[in-house]
Amino acid sequence: MLAAMRALTAPTVPAIRLGTPHDRPVREDRDYVLYWMIAARRTTWNFGLQRAVEWARRLDRPLLVFEPLRCDYRWASDRLHRFVLDGMAENGWRFAKLPVTYLPYVEPARGAGKGLLEALAARACVVVTDEYPCFFLPRMVAAAAARLDVRLETVDGNGLLPLRAATTVSPTAYAFRRVLQKTLPIHLRAMPLPEPLAGVQLPDFGLDDLSLSLRERWPAASFTLLHDESDRGTPEGRAAAAADLAALPIDHSVGVVATRGGSAAAGAAVKDFLARKLSRYAAERSEPDADVASGLSPWLHFGHVSVHAVFAALARHESWSITKLGPRTDGKREGFWGLSPDAEAFIDELVTWRELGFNMAWQRPDFDTYESLPDWARATLDKHATDQRERVYTLEQFTAAATHDPLWNAAQRQLLTEGRIHNYLRMLWGKKVIEWTKSPRQAAQWLLELNNRWALDGRDPNSCSGIFWCFGRYDRPWAPERTAFGTVRWMSSANTARKFDLDGYLARYGV
Repeated sequence: MLAAMRALTAPTVPAIRLGTPHDRPVREDRDYVLYWMIAARRTTWNFGLQRAVEWARRLDRPLLVFEPLRCDYRWASDRLHRFVLDGMAENGWRFAKLPVTYLPYVEPARGAGKGLLEALAARACVVVTDEYPCFFLPRMVAAAAARLDVRLETVDGNGLLPLRAATTVSPTAYAFRRVLQKTLPIHLRAMPLPEPLAGVQLPDFGLDDLSLSLRERWPAASFTLLHDESDRGTPEGRAAAAADLAALPIDHSVGVVATRGGSAAAGAAVKDFLARKLSRYAAERSEPDADVASGLSPWLHFGHVSVHAVFAALARHESWSITKLGPRTDGKREGFWGLSPDAEAFIDELVTWRELGFNMAWQRPDFDTYESLPDWARATLDKHATDQRERVYTLEQFTAAATHDPLWNAAQRQLLTEGRIHNYLRMLWGKKVIEWTKSPRQAAQWLLELNNRWALDGRDPNSCSGIFWCFGRYDRPWAPERTAFGTVRWMSSANTARKFDLDGYLARYGV
């Protein structure tokens, strides 16, 4: 009991970021603390890992980090798996230097991993996991809570603003900025530790200390599967990694892209953005050929980088401190952060628009459905659902970039080959699908399918926000009424071509 009451020298994770989905006790007589790493897949700036370290120090127990990768999630593919595997390989390398035991598990067949969490939790004093309000993760955590006989805690590290700090769904970015401006300052004073394991001493524990039967039934991921050394490895090593990936029961038609997963790649992208792109961000971020977008959304989505780490890097770059926060609470974009105009524009995307999506996903389980649209948007779209469309395409034609519109096709080809679409063109891409499908409900289903299957940053609250913005979420009515759209904002490729120089973009991604 004395160990359980031991005072901690490191800052504790704020209570507002902690959840307890069941009422099971802490089992102080067991062998280790278990961190079930499912969303914050990183070793730094990680509230979940920090909370697990708190428990391990308090109970004087080893820390076991369990990072699984299922094969039965919807849209599982070579592209998504490889990105996650890159991060797992890096986590293995980093944890090997820290007082932690790391178990990376990649499910080799559907259902093969069933029972592993319960087997690990049977020896755990407490289980800590990540709180993420999207995709299959909430259901998975709820199911685990119902089965485990030991305390399970969820930890929210999703945004600068804790999910529980906003008690209502914000209908617009303006409304959410007001929430941020009123409540965020106190939470900026409770950032996660950059290195939650720095200087920490914990009792020894290794994978060999797990039972032989457990290790044989659920072996750790192989070195060749994790370490796809495409940039520096031997042909034999690359072939072995490709063969291991090809053996998994996932969609092999969605191929691996050049963008690599992992915290190192994310950190390099942050540095490159601050050094080369930030100074042009406000003026040129909508220009497809300017290449000034941060491109951080895949790493943010998979938890390879924390929004807190990105914010801290931006603050260092801007010589910013919390004392520069302004008194503004009126929801206007400029004048709150005390940053340069380019940094203000970037932080509005990184924090306001990104966390606006998390705000909705956290409070509305139907956030990714057509029925979650604002009443006015659903009413006008339904009114025009039976309008005669000039063109109607099938999902297969959309997937193959086989429309009449060269710009739309180019955006789709970028998605197919790179796993992303330029930010501005992604809005146009979504609007045109509404115009070229039989109904708005079908358009919503198909956009989610295209985005979630091919985009590295799909299956995410922020990504979902971008799709449903095309249908009027976070927007207002726009006159005049148009075919298919009603008063939902309309966009055209012709207008986009008049606004921007698209020659380079079309040359790269056109036929």
